[in-house]
Amino acid sequence: MDDTMAPTVRSGTELLWSALGGDPALLDRVRYGGPSGLLAARLPVMDLARATVAVCALAAVERAGVAGPALVDDGAVATAFVSERHLRVDGRAPVNFAPLSRFWRAADGWVRTHANYPHHKAALLAALDVADSVEAVAEAIAERKAVEVETLVYGAGGLAVALRTPEEWAASEQGREVAARPLLTRERLDEAAPRTRAGRLRVLDLTRVVAGPVATRSLALLGADVLRVDPPGNPELPDQHADTDFGKRTVALDLDRPSDRRAFGELLDAADVLVTGYRPGALDRFDLHRPGLVVARLSAWGDYGPWAGRRGFDSLVQVATGIAAVEGSAAEPGTLPAQALDHGTGYLLAAAVLRALTEQDREGGTRLVRLALAQTGHWLTGTLPRYEPERYLAETEGPLGRLRHALSPVAYEGGPVGWTRPPGVAGADEPVWLTA
Repeated sequence: MDDTMAPTVRSGTELLWSALGGDPALLDRVRYGGPSGLLAARLPVMDLARATVAVCALAAVERAGVAGPALVDDGAVATAFVSERHLRVDGRAPVNFAPLSRFWRAADGWVRTHANYPHHKAALLAALDVADSVEAVAEAIAERKAVEVETLVYGAGGLAVALRTPEEWAASEQGREVAARPLLTRERLDEAAPRTRAGRLRVLDLTRVVAGPVATRSLALLGADVLRVDPPGNPELPDQHADTDFGKRTVALDLDRPSDRRAFGELLDAADVLVTGYRPGALDRFDLHRPGLVVARLSAWGDYGPWAGRRGFDSLVQVATGIAAVEGSAAEPGTLPAQALDHGTGYLLAAAVLRALTEQDREGGTRLVRLALAQTGHWLTGTLPRYEPERYLAETEGPLGRLRHALSPVAYEGGPVGWTRPPGVAGADEPVWLTA
């Protein structure tokens, strides 16, 4: 793929690289290739996927101090963005969504729930006061309005989101908060001196599900010693662990137990990077600040607005922000061809960590980067070029009436912008050549 013929390839990468504070001169080190037409959707999902992987690779090239180029193959990108679907464990296909994680018809619309984890499933059933069956949940939700279900389930500690159109999300308080902020934030918190790192980069991984683990899996690929920490009573789902924990080591620590808390503190003291993926506020009771650390915080909805403390997943963010409405039809909601908010935010988070480390090596300082799935969703729906057929259509009056028609794709600087005459009545012209 020649990027001069595909401006959205460069524009998406350029926008992200600028958000990361990268040197624009390095953009020429990215080379694109591979098959076209992948991750097809109404929204520019492939553009998002390609751009997030490109900046991750470019940040790795910059940090390694090599000439590159950073190679971005659309086939590899598209496959990685649905990695959980390709996973096989001794030939067994994974279980990506539990039976109660799905769309449901409510009295006035649609709701999507997420009940993959046992505690979220228990909260959903308790909120609705029903037995563990698809039929029982369907009946309970059908009797209620969508926002009522959302409020009820979240209040019980579960996860359910009412389907909104893009316009409804934009008009909501949380939608306005997301739209008012940048895609990601990068901060220098203090004047800590540059670190002298000996040996491998040490990354303490407090993330779960997809986005955070994709980021730390990428850092492990690039040579970091990644140590993932999970609570002993709530381990990661086995298939997600198998897909996203390549290159890492994992440990179970209960931070409410003094001995485990001390062990965690010692790990944090010696870490270079801390990546967290729990909802904002969930880890505030632990002292996670260390001078000279790079801290990367990931959330679903952002750490601002009325939804700041809510849990969330890619599938739910798609429903709340209008993506599911755009990708669906009048009959039912739709989904993106991949969990693109998760995977895209994961690669972007890894890029942000790498860029923070590169800047820290030069200037020092404790660094904080923050990303949210809802912000990535906003970037997908509102920033990336989107295919809108109306932009490429025109209306022309002529002998056949008023025609709506496609513009010609044959174009060059200074060339014609349209035909000099509309089609006439068939067979009505004289059999002669024009004289001028």
